[in-house]
Amino acid sequence: MTFNFLSPVSDKVLSSIELLSSQAFGNKLKIHTVQDGLPDLNDVQIAIIGVLENRNDVNYSGEDIQLDTIRNVLYSLFPGNWHTRVADLGDILKGDSVEDSYFALKTTVAVLLENQIIPIILGGSQDLTYPNYRAYDGILPMVNIVSVDSNFDLGDSTLPIKNNSYLGKIILEQPYNLFNYSTIGYQTYFNSQEEIDLMEKLHFEAYRLGEISKSINLVEPVMRDAHIVSIDLKAVKASEVSSKQKYSPNGLDGKEICAIARYAGISNKVSSFGVYEYQRSKDDQITSMLVAQMLWYFIEGVNCRVKEDPLKDEHNYQKFNVLIEDDELIFYKSIKTGRWWIEIPFLPEVNNKLKQHTLLPCMHEDYTEAMQGKIPERWYKAYRKNSF
Repeated sequence: MTFNFLSPVSDKVLSSIELLSSQAFGNKLKIHTVQDGLPDLNDVQIAIIGVLENRNDVNYSGEDIQLDTIRNVLYSLFPGNWHTRVADLGDILKGDSVEDSYFALKTTVAVLLENQIIPIILGGSQDLTYPNYRAYDGILPMVNIVSVDSNFDLGDSTLPIKNNSYLGKIILEQPYNLFNYSTIGYQTYFNSQEEIDLMEKLHFEAYRLGEISKSINLVEPVMRDAHIVSIDLKAVKASEVSSKQKYSPNGLDGKEICAIARYAGISNKVSSFGVYEYQRSKDDQITSMLVAQMLWYFIEGVNCRVKEDPLKDEHNYQKFNVLIEDDELIFYKSIKTGRWWIEIPFLPEVNNKLKQHTLLPCMHEDYTEAMQGKIPERWYKAYRKNSF
Protein backbone atom coordinates (compact mmCIF):
# COMPACT_ATOMS: atom_id res chain seq x y z
CA MET A 1 0.00 0.00 0.00
CA THR A 2 1.35 3.40 -0.93
CA PHE A 3 0.20 6.64 0.66
CA ASN A 4 2.02 9.53 -0.97
CA PHE A 5 -0.14 12.31 0.47
CA LEU A 6 0.19 11.66 4.20
CA SER A 7 2.27 13.77 6.57
CA PRO A 8 3.48 12.08 9.80
CA VAL A 9 1.97 12.72 13.23
CA SER A 10 3.81 15.64 14.84
CA ASP A 11 6.71 15.06 17.22
CA LYS A 12 4.87 17.19 19.80
CA VAL A 13 2.03 14.66 19.92
CA LEU A 14 4.44 11.73 19.94
CA SER A 15 6.37 13.18 22.89
CA SER A 16 3.16 13.32 24.93
CA ILE A 17 2.80 9.55 24.62
CA GLU A 18 5.88 9.10 26.80
CA LEU A 19 3.93 10.52 29.75
CA LEU A 20 0.97 8.14 29.30
CA SER A 21 0.23 4.82 30.94
CA SER A 22 1.46 1.80 29.03
CA GLN A 23 -2.21 0.79 28.77
CA ALA A 24 -3.30 4.07 27.12
CA PHE A 25 -4.60 4.03 23.55
CA GLY A 26 -1.57 5.99 22.32
CA ASN A 27 0.65 3.06 23.26
CA LYS A 28 -1.59 0.57 21.43
CA LEU A 29 -1.69 2.42 18.10
CA LYS A 30 0.44 2.01 15.03
CA ILE A 31 1.56 5.55 14.19
CA HIS A 32 3.03 7.21 11.10
CA THR A 33 6.15 9.00 12.34
CA VAL A 34 9.00 10.95 10.76
CA GLN A 35 11.52 8.52 12.20
CA ASP A 36 9.86 5.21 11.28
CA GLY A 37 7.66 6.20 8.36
CA LEU A 38 4.32 4.54 7.66
CA PRO A 39 3.49 1.50 9.81
CA ASP A 40 2.78 -1.96 8.44
CA LEU A 41 -0.99 -2.11 7.84
CA ASN A 42 -1.36 -5.85 7.16
CA ASP A 43 -3.25 -6.47 10.43
CA VAL A 44 -4.93 -3.05 10.68
CA GLN A 45 -8.73 -2.69 10.46
CA ILE A 46 -9.13 1.06 11.16
CA ALA A 47 -6.95 3.99 10.03
CA ILE A 48 -7.22 7.57 11.29
CA ILE A 49 -6.56 10.34 8.76
CA GLY A 50 -6.53 14.07 9.43
CA VAL A 51 -7.42 16.33 6.49
CA LEU A 52 -6.31 19.94 6.99
CA GLU A 53 -8.49 21.35 4.21
CA ASN A 54 -11.17 23.95 4.96
CA ARG A 55 -10.95 26.46 2.09
CA ASN A 56 -14.44 25.57 0.85
CA ASP A 57 -15.97 26.54 4.16
CA VAL A 58 -18.41 29.40 3.42
CA ASN A 59 -17.00 31.16 6.49
CA TYR A 60 -13.34 30.50 5.66
CA SER A 61 -11.15 33.28 7.07
CA GLY A 62 -7.69 31.90 6.31
CA GLU A 63 -7.26 30.07 9.61
CA ASP A 64 -5.51 26.69 9.42
CA ILE A 65 -6.74 23.49 11.03
CA GLN A 66 -4.71 21.81 13.75
CA LEU A 67 -5.65 18.38 15.10
CA ASP A 68 -2.93 17.83 17.72
CA THR A 69 -5.27 18.54 20.65
CA ILE A 70 -7.72 15.85 19.50
CA ARG A 71 -4.88 13.36 19.10
CA ASN A 72 -3.48 14.19 22.55
CA VAL A 73 -6.83 13.46 24.17
CA LEU A 74 -7.58 10.36 22.07
CA TYR A 75 -4.17 8.88 22.81
CA SER A 76 -4.71 9.42 26.56
CA LEU A 77 -7.95 7.39 26.65
CA PHE A 78 -7.92 3.72 27.59
CA PRO A 79 -9.08 1.26 24.93
CA GLY A 80 -11.76 -1.30 25.65
CA ASN A 81 -11.23 -5.03 25.34
CA TRP A 82 -10.64 -4.53 21.61
CA HIS A 83 -9.40 -7.04 19.06
CA THR A 84 -9.28 -4.42 16.29
CA ARG A 85 -5.91 -2.91 15.36
CA VAL A 86 -5.92 0.84 14.73
CA ALA A 87 -3.33 3.02 12.96
CA ASP A 88 -2.94 6.78 12.87
CA LEU A 89 -1.64 7.62 9.40
CA GLY A 90 -1.15 11.33 10.07
CA ASP A 91 -2.55 14.20 7.99
CA ILE A 92 -3.31 15.17 4.42
CA LEU A 93 -2.01 18.72 4.19
CA LYS A 94 -3.63 21.47 2.13
CA GLY A 95 -2.79 21.03 -1.53
CA ASP A 96 -1.95 23.85 -3.91
CA SER A 97 -5.67 23.89 -4.64
CA VAL A 98 -8.75 22.41 -2.94
CA GLU A 99 -9.01 19.99 -5.88
CA ASP A 100 -5.54 18.68 -5.00
CA SER A 101 -6.72 18.02 -1.43
CA TYR A 102 -9.82 16.27 -2.76
CA PHE A 103 -7.70 14.07 -5.03
CA ALA A 104 -5.39 13.16 -2.15
CA LEU A 105 -8.30 12.19 0.10
CA LYS A 106 -10.13 10.27 -2.63
CA THR A 107 -6.99 8.32 -3.54
CA THR A 108 -6.08 7.55 0.07
CA VAL A 109 -9.59 6.41 1.02
CA ALA A 110 -9.85 4.25 -2.11
CA VAL A 111 -6.62 2.41 -1.23
CA LEU A 112 -7.86 1.80 2.33
CA LEU A 113 -11.25 0.55 1.12
CA GLU A 114 -9.61 -1.82 -1.36
CA ASN A 115 -7.67 -3.30 1.57
CA GLN A 116 -10.74 -3.58 3.86
CA ILE A 117 -9.46 -0.87 6.20
CA ILE A 118 -12.03 1.57 7.60
CA PRO A 119 -10.84 5.20 7.36
CA ILE A 120 -11.74 7.60 10.16
CA ILE A 121 -11.50 11.06 8.59
CA LEU A 122 -10.93 14.11 10.79
CA GLY A 123 -11.66 17.40 9.02
CA GLY A 124 -11.71 19.97 7.83
CA SER A 125 -14.90 21.27 6.26
CA GLN A 126 -17.74 18.85 5.52
CA ASP A 127 -17.45 19.20 1.75
CA LEU A 128 -14.70 16.59 2.19
CA THR A 129 -17.59 14.12 2.22
CA TYR A 130 -17.66 14.58 -1.57
CA PRO A 131 -14.16 13.13 -2.31
CA ASN A 132 -14.84 10.49 0.35
CA TYR A 133 -17.94 9.49 -1.66
CA ARG A 134 -16.06 9.59 -4.98
CA ALA A 135 -13.50 7.15 -3.52
CA TYR A 136 -16.20 4.46 -3.86
CA ASP A 137 -16.30 4.84 -7.66
CA GLY A 138 -15.44 1.41 -9.03
CA ILE A 139 -15.67 -0.18 -5.56
CA LEU A 140 -19.45 -0.15 -4.92
CA PRO A 141 -22.21 0.26 -7.53
CA MET A 142 -24.56 2.00 -5.09
CA VAL A 143 -23.63 3.98 -1.97
CA ASN A 144 -25.69 5.03 1.06
CA ILE A 145 -24.64 8.14 2.99
CA VAL A 146 -25.78 9.15 6.47
CA SER A 147 -25.09 12.73 7.52
CA VAL A 148 -25.47 13.85 11.14
CA ASP A 149 -26.17 17.52 10.63
CA SER A 150 -28.52 20.39 11.46
CA ASN A 151 -28.63 21.25 7.72
CA PHE A 152 -29.24 19.23 4.55
CA ASP A 153 -26.35 20.95 2.70
CA LEU A 154 -28.14 20.66 -0.65
CA GLY A 155 -27.22 24.15 -1.88
CA ASP A 156 -27.08 25.18 -5.53
CA SER A 157 -25.28 22.48 -7.52
CA THR A 158 -24.57 24.95 -10.36
CA LEU A 159 -22.25 26.94 -8.08
CA PRO A 160 -18.78 25.86 -6.89
CA ILE A 161 -18.88 23.27 -4.13
CA LYS A 162 -18.97 24.51 -0.52
CA ASN A 163 -19.44 22.85 2.84
CA ASN A 164 -23.13 23.84 2.76
CA SER A 165 -23.77 22.57 -0.80
CA TYR A 166 -21.76 19.37 -1.30
CA LEU A 167 -24.87 17.14 -1.38
CA GLY A 168 -26.11 18.79 -4.59
CA LYS A 169 -22.82 17.80 -6.28
CA ILE A 170 -23.12 14.23 -5.00
CA ILE A 171 -26.67 13.91 -6.38
CA LEU A 172 -26.15 15.48 -9.79
CA GLU A 173 -22.58 14.67 -10.87
CA GLN A 174 -21.71 11.48 -12.73
CA PRO A 175 -21.19 8.68 -12.08
CA TYR A 176 -24.53 8.41 -10.23
CA ASN A 177 -23.65 6.05 -7.38
CA LEU A 178 -25.86 7.46 -4.63
CA PHE A 179 -28.78 5.22 -3.65
CA ASN A 180 -29.86 6.73 -0.33
CA TYR A 181 -29.03 9.80 1.72
CA SER A 182 -30.21 10.19 5.30
CA THR A 183 -29.90 13.19 7.61
CA ILE A 184 -29.91 12.66 11.36
CA GLY A 185 -30.82 15.53 13.71
CA TYR A 186 -31.79 18.26 11.23
CA GLN A 187 -33.35 21.46 12.59
CA THR A 188 -36.21 22.78 10.50
CA TYR A 189 -35.45 26.50 10.93
CA PHE A 190 -32.00 26.01 9.34
CA ASN A 191 -33.50 24.52 6.15
CA SER A 192 -35.76 26.14 3.58
CA GLN A 193 -39.10 24.57 2.78
CA GLU A 194 -37.84 24.07 -0.77
CA GLU A 195 -34.98 21.90 0.52
CA ILE A 196 -37.31 19.94 2.80
CA ASP A 197 -39.68 19.30 -0.11
CA LEU A 198 -36.77 18.21 -2.35
CA MET A 199 -35.58 15.70 0.25
CA GLU A 200 -39.08 14.25 0.27
CA LYS A 201 -39.31 14.24 -3.54
CA LEU A 202 -36.01 12.34 -3.80
CA HIS A 203 -37.29 9.80 -1.23
CA PHE A 204 -34.36 10.56 1.05
CA GLU A 205 -34.71 10.14 4.79
CA ALA A 206 -34.65 13.04 7.23
CA TYR A 207 -34.98 12.73 11.01
CA ARG A 208 -35.60 15.89 13.03
CA LEU A 209 -33.60 16.63 16.15
CA GLY A 210 -36.70 16.17 18.32
CA GLU A 211 -37.33 12.68 16.91
CA ILE A 212 -33.75 11.61 17.61
CA SER A 213 -33.64 13.07 21.11
CA LYS A 214 -36.93 11.36 21.94
CA SER A 215 -35.84 7.97 20.57
CA ILE A 216 -32.12 7.60 19.87
CA ASN A 217 -32.63 3.97 18.76
CA LEU A 218 -34.15 5.30 15.50
CA VAL A 219 -30.55 5.81 14.39
CA GLU A 220 -29.55 2.12 14.58
CA PRO A 221 -31.32 0.76 11.46
CA VAL A 222 -30.36 3.88 9.47
CA MET A 223 -26.69 3.35 10.34
CA ARG A 224 -26.97 -0.36 9.63
CA ASP A 225 -27.69 0.50 5.99
CA ALA A 226 -24.96 3.18 5.62
CA HIS A 227 -21.61 2.94 3.84
CA ILE A 228 -20.43 6.49 4.59
CA VAL A 229 -21.13 8.37 7.83
CA SER A 230 -20.41 12.10 7.88
CA ILE A 231 -20.80 14.06 11.14
CA ASP A 232 -20.93 17.86 11.23
CA LEU A 233 -19.96 19.09 14.69
CA LYS A 234 -22.48 21.92 14.24
CA ALA A 235 -25.11 19.27 14.98
CA VAL A 236 -23.93 19.36 18.63
CA LYS A 237 -25.56 21.96 20.86
CA ALA A 238 -23.52 24.94 21.99
CA SER A 239 -23.41 24.02 25.69
CA GLU A 240 -21.45 20.84 24.84
CA VAL A 241 -18.53 22.45 22.98
CA SER A 242 -15.82 25.14 23.17
CA SER A 243 -16.40 28.82 22.35
CA LYS A 244 -15.46 28.80 18.64
CA GLN A 245 -17.39 25.59 18.05
CA LYS A 246 -20.71 26.97 19.29
CA TYR A 247 -23.40 27.09 16.61
CA SER A 248 -26.88 26.62 18.05
CA PRO A 249 -28.40 26.41 21.55
CA ASN A 250 -30.28 23.36 20.29
CA GLY A 251 -28.61 20.20 19.05
CA LEU A 252 -27.45 16.75 20.05
CA ASP A 253 -25.85 16.39 23.46
CA GLY A 254 -22.58 14.59 24.14
CA LYS A 255 -24.21 11.31 25.11
CA GLU A 256 -26.40 11.29 21.99
CA ILE A 257 -23.58 12.04 19.53
CA CYS A 258 -21.43 9.30 21.10
CA ALA A 259 -24.34 6.83 20.91
CA ILE A 260 -24.71 7.71 17.21
CA ALA A 261 -20.98 7.12 16.67
CA ARG A 262 -21.30 3.71 18.34
CA TYR A 263 -24.29 2.79 16.15
CA ALA A 264 -22.15 3.69 13.13
CA GLY A 265 -19.35 1.46 14.38
CA ILE A 266 -21.65 -1.52 15.00
CA SER A 267 -22.96 -1.39 11.42
CA ASN A 268 -21.33 -4.02 9.22
CA LYS A 269 -21.82 -1.80 6.16
CA VAL A 270 -20.15 1.37 7.42
CA SER A 271 -16.76 1.45 5.72
CA SER A 272 -15.79 5.11 6.27
CA PHE A 273 -16.53 7.51 9.12
CA GLY A 274 -15.85 11.26 9.14
CA VAL A 275 -16.06 14.04 11.74
CA TYR A 276 -15.97 17.52 10.24
CA GLU A 277 -16.14 21.25 10.98
CA TYR A 278 -13.75 21.13 13.93
CA GLN A 279 -12.86 24.67 15.05
CA ARG A 280 -9.87 24.97 17.37
CA SER A 281 -10.10 27.59 20.13
CA LYS A 282 -8.19 28.60 23.27
CA ASP A 283 -10.64 26.76 25.55
CA ASP A 284 -10.49 23.71 23.32
CA GLN A 285 -10.49 20.96 25.95
CA ILE A 286 -14.23 20.21 25.77
CA THR A 287 -14.51 19.92 21.98
CA SER A 288 -11.32 17.88 21.61
CA MET A 289 -12.47 15.55 24.39
CA LEU A 290 -15.89 15.15 22.76
CA VAL A 291 -14.39 14.34 19.34
CA ALA A 292 -11.94 11.89 20.93
CA GLN A 293 -14.79 10.16 22.74
CA MET A 294 -16.82 9.98 19.50
CA LEU A 295 -13.90 8.22 17.83
CA TRP A 296 -13.53 5.94 20.86
CA TYR A 297 -17.20 4.92 20.63
CA PHE A 298 -16.96 4.32 16.89
CA ILE A 299 -13.97 2.01 17.38
CA GLU A 300 -15.80 0.33 20.26
CA GLY A 301 -18.74 -0.28 17.92
CA VAL A 302 -16.52 -1.82 15.24
CA ASN A 303 -15.25 -4.25 17.86
CA CYS A 304 -18.84 -5.28 18.63
CA ARG A 305 -19.84 -6.05 15.02
CA VAL A 306 -21.82 -9.24 14.40
CA LYS A 307 -22.03 -10.45 10.81
CA GLU A 308 -25.60 -11.30 9.83
CA ASP A 309 -27.32 -12.03 6.52
CA PRO A 310 -30.85 -13.48 6.69
CA LEU A 311 -30.89 -14.21 2.95
CA LYS A 312 -27.83 -16.47 3.25
CA ASP A 313 -28.46 -18.11 6.62
CA GLU A 314 -32.17 -18.63 7.19
CA HIS A 315 -31.64 -21.03 10.12
CA ASN A 316 -30.69 -18.17 12.47
CA TYR A 317 -33.69 -15.99 11.58
CA GLN A 318 -37.42 -15.92 11.97
CA LYS A 319 -39.38 -14.98 8.84
CA PHE A 320 -42.68 -13.10 8.95
CA ASN A 321 -44.98 -12.45 5.98
CA VAL A 322 -47.42 -9.52 6.29
CA LEU A 323 -50.06 -8.80 3.63
CA ILE A 324 -51.09 -5.15 3.25
CA GLU A 325 -53.61 -4.64 0.44
CA ASP A 326 -51.72 -5.81 -2.69
CA ASP A 327 -48.26 -5.81 -1.09
CA GLU A 328 -46.64 -8.71 0.72
CA LEU A 329 -44.02 -7.49 3.16
CA ILE A 330 -41.41 -9.99 4.28
CA PHE A 331 -39.68 -9.35 7.63
CA TYR A 332 -36.73 -11.16 9.18
CA LYS A 333 -35.71 -11.20 12.84
CA SER A 334 -32.28 -12.36 13.98
CA ILE A 335 -32.45 -15.00 16.69
CA LYS A 336 -28.92 -14.03 17.76
CA THR A 337 -29.23 -10.23 18.11
CA GLY A 338 -32.96 -9.48 17.85
CA ARG A 339 -32.37 -7.10 14.91
CA TRP A 340 -34.99 -6.74 12.18
CA TRP A 341 -34.92 -6.41 8.37
CA ILE A 342 -37.55 -5.98 5.68
CA GLU A 343 -37.11 -7.29 2.14
CA ILE A 344 -37.04 -4.94 -0.86
CA PRO A 345 -38.21 -7.01 -3.83
CA PHE A 346 -36.42 -7.15 -7.15
CA LEU A 347 -38.71 -6.01 -9.97
CA PRO A 348 -37.48 -7.52 -13.27
CA GLU A 349 -39.82 -5.44 -15.45
CA VAL A 350 -38.44 -2.05 -14.35
CA ASN A 351 -35.00 -0.39 -14.33
CA ASN A 352 -33.93 -1.29 -10.82
CA LYS A 353 -31.08 0.51 -9.11
CA LEU A 354 -30.66 -2.64 -7.05
CA LYS A 355 -29.99 -5.72 -9.19
CA GLN A 356 -31.30 -8.31 -6.75
CA HIS A 357 -33.53 -8.84 -3.73
CA THR A 358 -32.03 -6.94 -0.83
CA LEU A 359 -32.74 -6.32 2.83
CA LEU A 360 -33.46 -2.99 4.48
CA PRO A 361 -32.70 -2.74 8.20
CA CYS A 362 -35.75 -1.81 10.25
CA MET A 363 -37.15 -1.90 13.77
CA HIS A 364 -39.63 -4.16 15.56
CA GLU A 365 -42.03 -1.20 15.51
CA ASP A 366 -42.07 -1.38 11.70
CA TYR A 367 -43.32 -4.95 11.91
CA THR A 368 -45.99 -4.16 14.49
CA GLU A 369 -47.21 -1.20 12.41
CA ALA A 370 -47.31 -3.41 9.31
CA MET A 371 -49.47 -5.87 11.25
CA GLN A 372 -51.89 -2.98 11.75
CA GLY A 373 -51.99 -2.25 8.01
CA LYS A 374 -49.43 0.57 7.84
CA ILE A 375 -46.61 0.34 5.28
CA PRO A 376 -43.27 1.32 6.89
CA GLU A 377 -42.04 4.67 5.51
CA ARG A 378 -38.42 3.45 5.13
CA TRP A 379 -39.59 0.51 3.00
CA TYR A 380 -41.81 2.73 0.86
CA LYS A 381 -38.98 5.20 0.13
CA ALA A 382 -36.49 2.44 -0.66
CA TYR A 383 -39.02 0.70 -2.89
CA ARG A 384 -39.74 3.92 -4.78
CA LYS A 385 -36.03 4.72 -5.25
CA ASN A 386 -35.43 1.21 -6.54
CA SER A 387 -38.28 1.45 -9.08
CA PHE A 388 -37.42 4.71 -10.84
